[in-house]
Amino acid sequence: MTLSERLRYYKKLMRLDKPIGILLLLWPTLWGQWLASQGHPDWLILWIFALGVVLMRSAGCVINDYADREFDPHVSRTRERPVAAGKVSPKEALLLAAGLSLLAFLLILPLNRLVLGLSVIALFLAASYPFTKRFFAIPQAYLGIAFGFGIPMSYAALLGEIPTEAWILLAANTFWAIAYDTQYAMVDRADDLKIGIKTSAITFGRHDIAAIAICYAVTLGLLVWVGPQKEMGVAYYGGLATAGGIALYHLWIIRARDPQQCFRAFLHNTWFGAAVFGGIAFDYLLRDL
Repeated sequence: MTLSERLRYYKKLMRLDKPIGILLLLWPTLWGQWLASQGHPDWLILWIFALGVVLMRSAGCVINDYADREFDPHVSRTRERPVAAGKVSPKEALLLAAGLSLLAFLLILPLNRLVLGLSVIALFLAASYPFTKRFFAIPQAYLGIAFGFGIPMSYAALLGEIPTEAWILLAANTFWAIAYDTQYAMVDRADDLKIGIKTSAITFGRHDIAAIAICYAVTLGLLVWVGPQKEMGVAYYGGLATAGGIALYHLWIIRARDPQQCFRAFLHNTWFGAAVFGGIAFDYLLRDL
């Protein structure tokens, strides 16, 4: 295998050709960055976190494919992934994940000790998530904590502490992740039932759409709670209203549980996260005018 071919497989293994995961990890981090800084983020810290999102999402994908290397060949959507297809060895995958994690850790070395301590927890969450699908009925909740951990880390980096609102935001992100990743899991439900993997789509069963609706509602409810704590204005709530409309659109297109439409709804969740961030950013922008 030539170097260019190997690098192409590494890129595929890190899902750099599928940026949706980066965006779903980035949006909650940006929520935290803007709210913690009152709309005036430290640009160096922001860039550190943005690069960290890319590196840790890439590392998480590599670890996920390593953990699922015995399952992926039996699922139609994942059988061509590099590790499952034998293009990248398990040892290579582990070394790549370790290298990406090390780079992410080096990025945050200029930040305070609280951030460094939280980074250890973040790494544990990213590395252990793939294995929760063997025993946890709703691994999507664990994913939501892992994907939202940039929120308390953002507060720690900018304020040196983690107030209650940061944990509320993390909870909101967790419910949002259950909503969007259940849509994702609905795509593979038939295959996952055959191989014995646990997912929220299987756990919720025929109540899957109702559960997704409840998770969206809880997400928005928690974000509404944050509003008065930060003295947010009309623009913030307008962003939440827009996100609510997007959630209703997702519920509409997945109503027949068609796998293609469920995957389409999953991909479209980036607009939910963008709407929330847009409301936050625009609210602070209006204050500066």
